[in-house]
Amino acid sequence: MERGSPDSFTRMGTLGIEEECFVVDEHGRPTSGTDELVYEHDPPEILENRLDHELFKFVVETQTPLIEDPDDAREALRDIRRALLAHAHEHGYDVAAAGLHPFARWRELEHAEKSRYRSQLDRIQYPQHRNTTAGLHVHVGVDDADKAVWIANELRWYVSIMLALSANSPFWNGFDTGLQSARAKIFEGLPNTGMPTYFEDFEAFDRFERRMLETDSINDRGELWYDVRPHTAHGTVEIRTPDGQADPDVVMAFVEYSHALVEALAEEYEDGAPGYGREHRRELLDEQKWRAIRHGHDARLLDREMEGTVDLGELVDRECERLGIDGIKTIYERESGAERQRRLLEEEGPDALCESLLLEAE
Repeated sequence: MERGSPDSFTRMGTLGIEEECFVVDEHGRPTSGTDELVYEHDPPEILENRLDHELFKFVVETQTPLIEDPDDAREALRDIRRALLAHAHEHGYDVAAAGLHPFARWRELEHAEKSRYRSQLDRIQYPQHRNTTAGLHVHVGVDDADKAVWIANELRWYVSIMLALSANSPFWNGFDTGLQSARAKIFEGLPNTGMPTYFEDFEAFDRFERRMLETDSINDRGELWYDVRPHTAHGTVEIRTPDGQADPDVVMAFVEYSHALVEALAEEYEDGAPGYGREHRRELLDEQKWRAIRHGHDARLLDREMEGTVDLGELVDRECERLGIDGIKTIYERESGAERQRRLLEEEGPDALCESLLLEAE
């Protein structure tokens, strides 16, 4: 039984970016499913062992190589996206990105053949059969296992800021859900998702991970799909909350914020700060996340003490000033992904909406 180890937490501040994207046809519409890009043809060298199907054949995931210097993150993302697009175009496909593809109807799509996914479908049934979601995952290296768990505890409050800013999935299965991030709610239908509980230290998290494996609750540690988690193989804290994004500038804003947050929280941990994580009830964190799902950029979120509310815009201003970043402010000040999708569908129609979701590399 493959297990993680506290010994994997050795380096502070490295980065890794994982993106889930949609394989679409020349009109930007979802393909029912194809093996061509993943199994039938060798991908460009940079994508070797970094390209795979997700649950559905029309969803693929890419991973950047380990990024040693945060200043190299944009170039690493660009290189992976360029390679994926070239690979798709060579075989007559295109690639799109959002939290959900507005015109993907899960009953019409083929599931991947991989034994891992077949096992999940058999075990989880309906919630996994309909799971057409696509997200952005950011890994930030942490050099101590207990520190990583402490940081993950604290990040539970922050990830709703990212979700609200990233909200880019108003449509699911062809209809308007009334939500800004329907992806987040669809994904929460699976077990072991959403907001994790508080863990006292790495030993407590390791004990939980081991128990889930030993009781056959999960087949591998990767099936702990929470919004944020210590990744016990990569030695990172993994933030899994944002919706997928076509625009690399939006992705980089979340990479910048994730990196700055983890570094700042690491300093707090080293200074002996008690943190808020122990005090944050999961029920209130769930309410925080719901506000992000429902209202996106217009959300009023709970403050860090969970005693009052504050506009997302005010939180963004505070975070940018505190951390010396500006990417998430730019994202907040522009039209949200969900608003843009609704506007394009109403004003220009489905073709314009599909075109707007096509992956950009530059």
